[in-house]
Amino acid sequence: MVTRMDELALITAAKKGDLDSFNTLVLNYQHQVYNLAYRIMGDAASASDATQEAFISAWRHIGGFRGGSYKSWLLRIVTNACYDELRRVKRRPASSLESLYVEDPTPDAELPPSQLESPEAFTQRRELNHAIQAGIAQLPPDQRIVLVLSDVQGMSYEEIAQAIGANLGTVKSRLSRARARLRDLLLEHGELVSTEYRLQSEGEAV
Repeated sequence: MVTRMDELALITAAKKGDLDSFNTLVLNYQHQVYNLAYRIMGDAASASDATQEAFISAWRHIGGFRGGSYKSWLLRIVTNACYDELRRVKRRPASSLESLYVEDPTPDAELPPSQLESPEAFTQRRELNHAIQAGIAQLPPDQRIVLVLSDVQGMSYEEIAQAIGANLGTVKSRLSRARARLRDLLLEHGELVSTEYRLQSEGEAV
């Protein structure tokens, strides 16, 4: 993990055209960037395309970075790349949550079970992860992005507002609608989700 001081030095060097320094930044953030893109896009190929486009754009515009949170600056580029990729892909919406659930498991769902976790609990957790990703894929892009940034990436309202270029009221409104819609989608397909995992209130994070 690159420290804050190291990151500042790498950014300074990258702004002077040092590709090796920029590649170090890429290595530091590539997993987080890809995970964000995957959660937004819903499939590996589109997420890879969006991730690649985001880093190319970041390299081209590194000279325009004026300080502050490099992470927020980068994630804003990623979300814009995802918007562009969603418009380009124009996938046919799935007819049901189950079809998305079967076709497109998330990478996180394939993690090995914990030693403290029973096989049944692991299977339940994996199915929940699949169902949540399937529900996320049915949200409008603007709601999908704020939900992922908040409830998957753990970003604050202020960080999200900076990342997507919106005000706090817009972020809160989109997040509230996204959580409510996702909860409704999961409750409509309760056979995929154990009762103990169901979202109980609009303000509860995924």
